[in-house]
Order: sequence, then structure tokens, then C-alpha cells
Amino acid sequence: MDFSEEQIERYSRHILLSEVGVEGQEKLLNSKVLIIGTGGLGAPAAMYLAAAGVGTIGLVDGDVVDLSNLQRQIIHQTRDVGKSKVQSGKETINELNPDVNVITYNELVTSENIMNIIKNYDFILDGTDNFAAKFLINDACVLAKKPFSHAGIIRFQGQLTTYIPDNNTPCYRCIFQTPPP
Repeated sequence: MDFSEEQIERYSRHILLSEVGVEGQEKLLNSKVLIIGTGGLGAPAAMYLAAAGVGTIGLVDGDVVDLSNLQRQIIHQTRDVGKSKVQSGKETINELNPDVNVITYNELVTSENIMNIIKNYDFILDGTDNFAAKFLINDACVLAKKPFSHAGIIRFQGQLTTYIPDNNTPCYRCIFQTPPP
């Protein structure tokens, strides 16, 4: 891949790192990450992935931006109140890094659509805030052999779990066998 002068400057901090370098940055630009939920967890993840130069970011969320979202969902701004979260996220990402291709899914994941949504992505991030969605994402990714991370926050505590197929890592359902009441 031939980097433009702007890309060399934009990604220079990565390129200088021996652990990333030109090859690593090229891999990032060719990668595809799906973020399910663009709220308090998905919003900052999307911003950092876009800044790092992940080439394709998918955003899945069926909600609209509310004023109460703005203190923690940093991808959205006051002007976005009432706009779909995926559209707001796409616009912010495109302003931050025009190299990123943003694909939006203005819907919630369901058992009917999830396999089709995740199929073209290299990695899935679960930033949802309900157990039914977390178990659905887990099951779909395990079936599709897709690596994924779940994250959850409640008040001042959080948790993160990453599953890598064929690497003997436990999945979400392995740790939490059934959804809580």
C-alpha cells in the first residue's frame, strides 16, 4: 500500500512504533470492526478506532441521540440531538478521519439479522446495555467463529471480556451461563 503524505503524517506515531510500523498500519487500514451500540461504551471505542485508522467501522444502533447522552457518549454533540446515533457517529468519524469507511445499521440486532450484519467484519465489539443483546451477540459470534469483546459498565464498575475462536478463551455464555432475571 502506498500511503499519501497526509496518511504518513496522520499515522506517524503508529508507524514509528516497532510493534505497529508500516505493515501494522496497513493492516489497520484494511481491517473491519463492527461496533454494536454507540452509547457510553461504543462511542469512545469508535472514536479511538477511527483515529487509529481502522479502515471500515460498522455502527449498529436503533436509538436516537438524547441530550442526556452527551456527557458520556462523546461521539455525539448537541447539534445531533434527535438524530439517529449511527448517523451522528458516522458524521463524527468522517470528520475525524476521512480514511474510514463507516457502514451504518440503524436497527437493533435480532436473531433474524445478526448473522448477516456480522458476516463481513473481522472483529465485533459489544457495547450494548442489555443482557439479551449480549447473549445474542455472543452466540452469533461463537457460531460464526468471529472474535469479539463484550464490555459492560454499571455506575463506577466495569468489565471486559474478549473471545478469540480456537484459542481456548471463554465466551460470555461460558462465564455467565444464563441472563439474570
